Amino acid sequence: MSAILAELSKVSGARLVGDPECVINAVNTLDLASTGEITFLSNRHYANRLLKTKASAVILSENDLKNCPTNALVSNAPYLVYAKIANYLYPIKQHHGAINEKAVIGQKCNIDHTSTISANVVIGDNVTINAETYIGPGCVIADNVCIGENTILIANITLCHDVCIGNNVILHPGVVIGADGFGLAQENGEWLKIPQIGSVNLGNNVEVGANSTIDRGAIGNTIISNGVKIDNQVQIGHNAFVGENTAIAGCVALAGSAYIGKRCQIGGASSINGHIEITDDVIITGMSGVANSIKTPGVYSSAIPVTDNKIWKRNIIRFKNLDQIIKKIMFKLE
Repeated sequence: MSAILAELSKVSGARLVGDPECVINAVNTLDLASTGEITFLSNRHYANRLLKTKASAVILSENDLKNCPTNALVSNAPYLVYAKIANYLYPIKQHHGAINEKAVIGQKCNIDHTSTISANVVIGDNVTINAETYIGPGCVIADNVCIGENTILIANITLCHDVCIGNNVILHPGVVIGADGFGLAQENGEWLKIPQIGSVNLGNNVEVGANSTIDRGAIGNTIISNGVKIDNQVQIGHNAFVGENTAIAGCVALAGSAYIGKRCQIGGASSINGHIEITDDVIITGMSGVANSIKTPGVYSSAIPVTDNKIWKRNIIRFKNLDQIIKKIMFKLE
């Protein structure tokens, strides 16, 4: 959709500098934006590109306004303003309630008439789907699943039995929620499977990226709280708890029974040990391995930056000998 800058200023709360009647049809990058498009500057690394932009308007901070060659929306949080404007210009497509003739619906289901069931969807027995929800092509919803209002399952998503999904949830293609957790006991060198009799509860306003998996609890439920955002290809183990408004980046592995507090940020490819607790407001940088509980808010890292292979090998050898080196130093100090 299109909007004038005055309208976008009101929507986003940013201060308008320039022509309030300027029409904006789309968003684009500083480099690629042209007439009729709005862009943003939130990272100082791209400040040198501002003078060359061909955009009709730029979202930026007060400090960058003096270098802006065109209309501006000024804010101390340009990226947040961009997010609000992008949501306004690109609203989620509305679907009209209907059940496709190629869908398979089980017995005793309660599907609100305003919800949409697409082709090749398979729904089990005793399933509840509330108002304005969209179930995309190829989704499989097993028995006793409950899905809230205004929720979107884009395509090819599997919800296993007894899973509960809240309101305003977005699940991207390939998501699997409620598969068995990794529960095994060993006897005489062989593995005995432990039934996973819990389920998964997803709160309201949760988003789960493509091909991510959330395992059902062994006993009790895996809990994903309100406002949690999960990126692509994330694994969440059985009986994990993720607190409100936590964000988890791609390829994170969260082991079973781990507890993650509120408003945490977990960087991509990090690994979180099972049965540990991470308190509220913790930031874990990418590729970190978290083996122990974190009880104090802050920023934590453990990944070793990439370096020349020969130097890395020497560092690893020294790391292996670190205990002996420290003992020798302490002995000399004594």
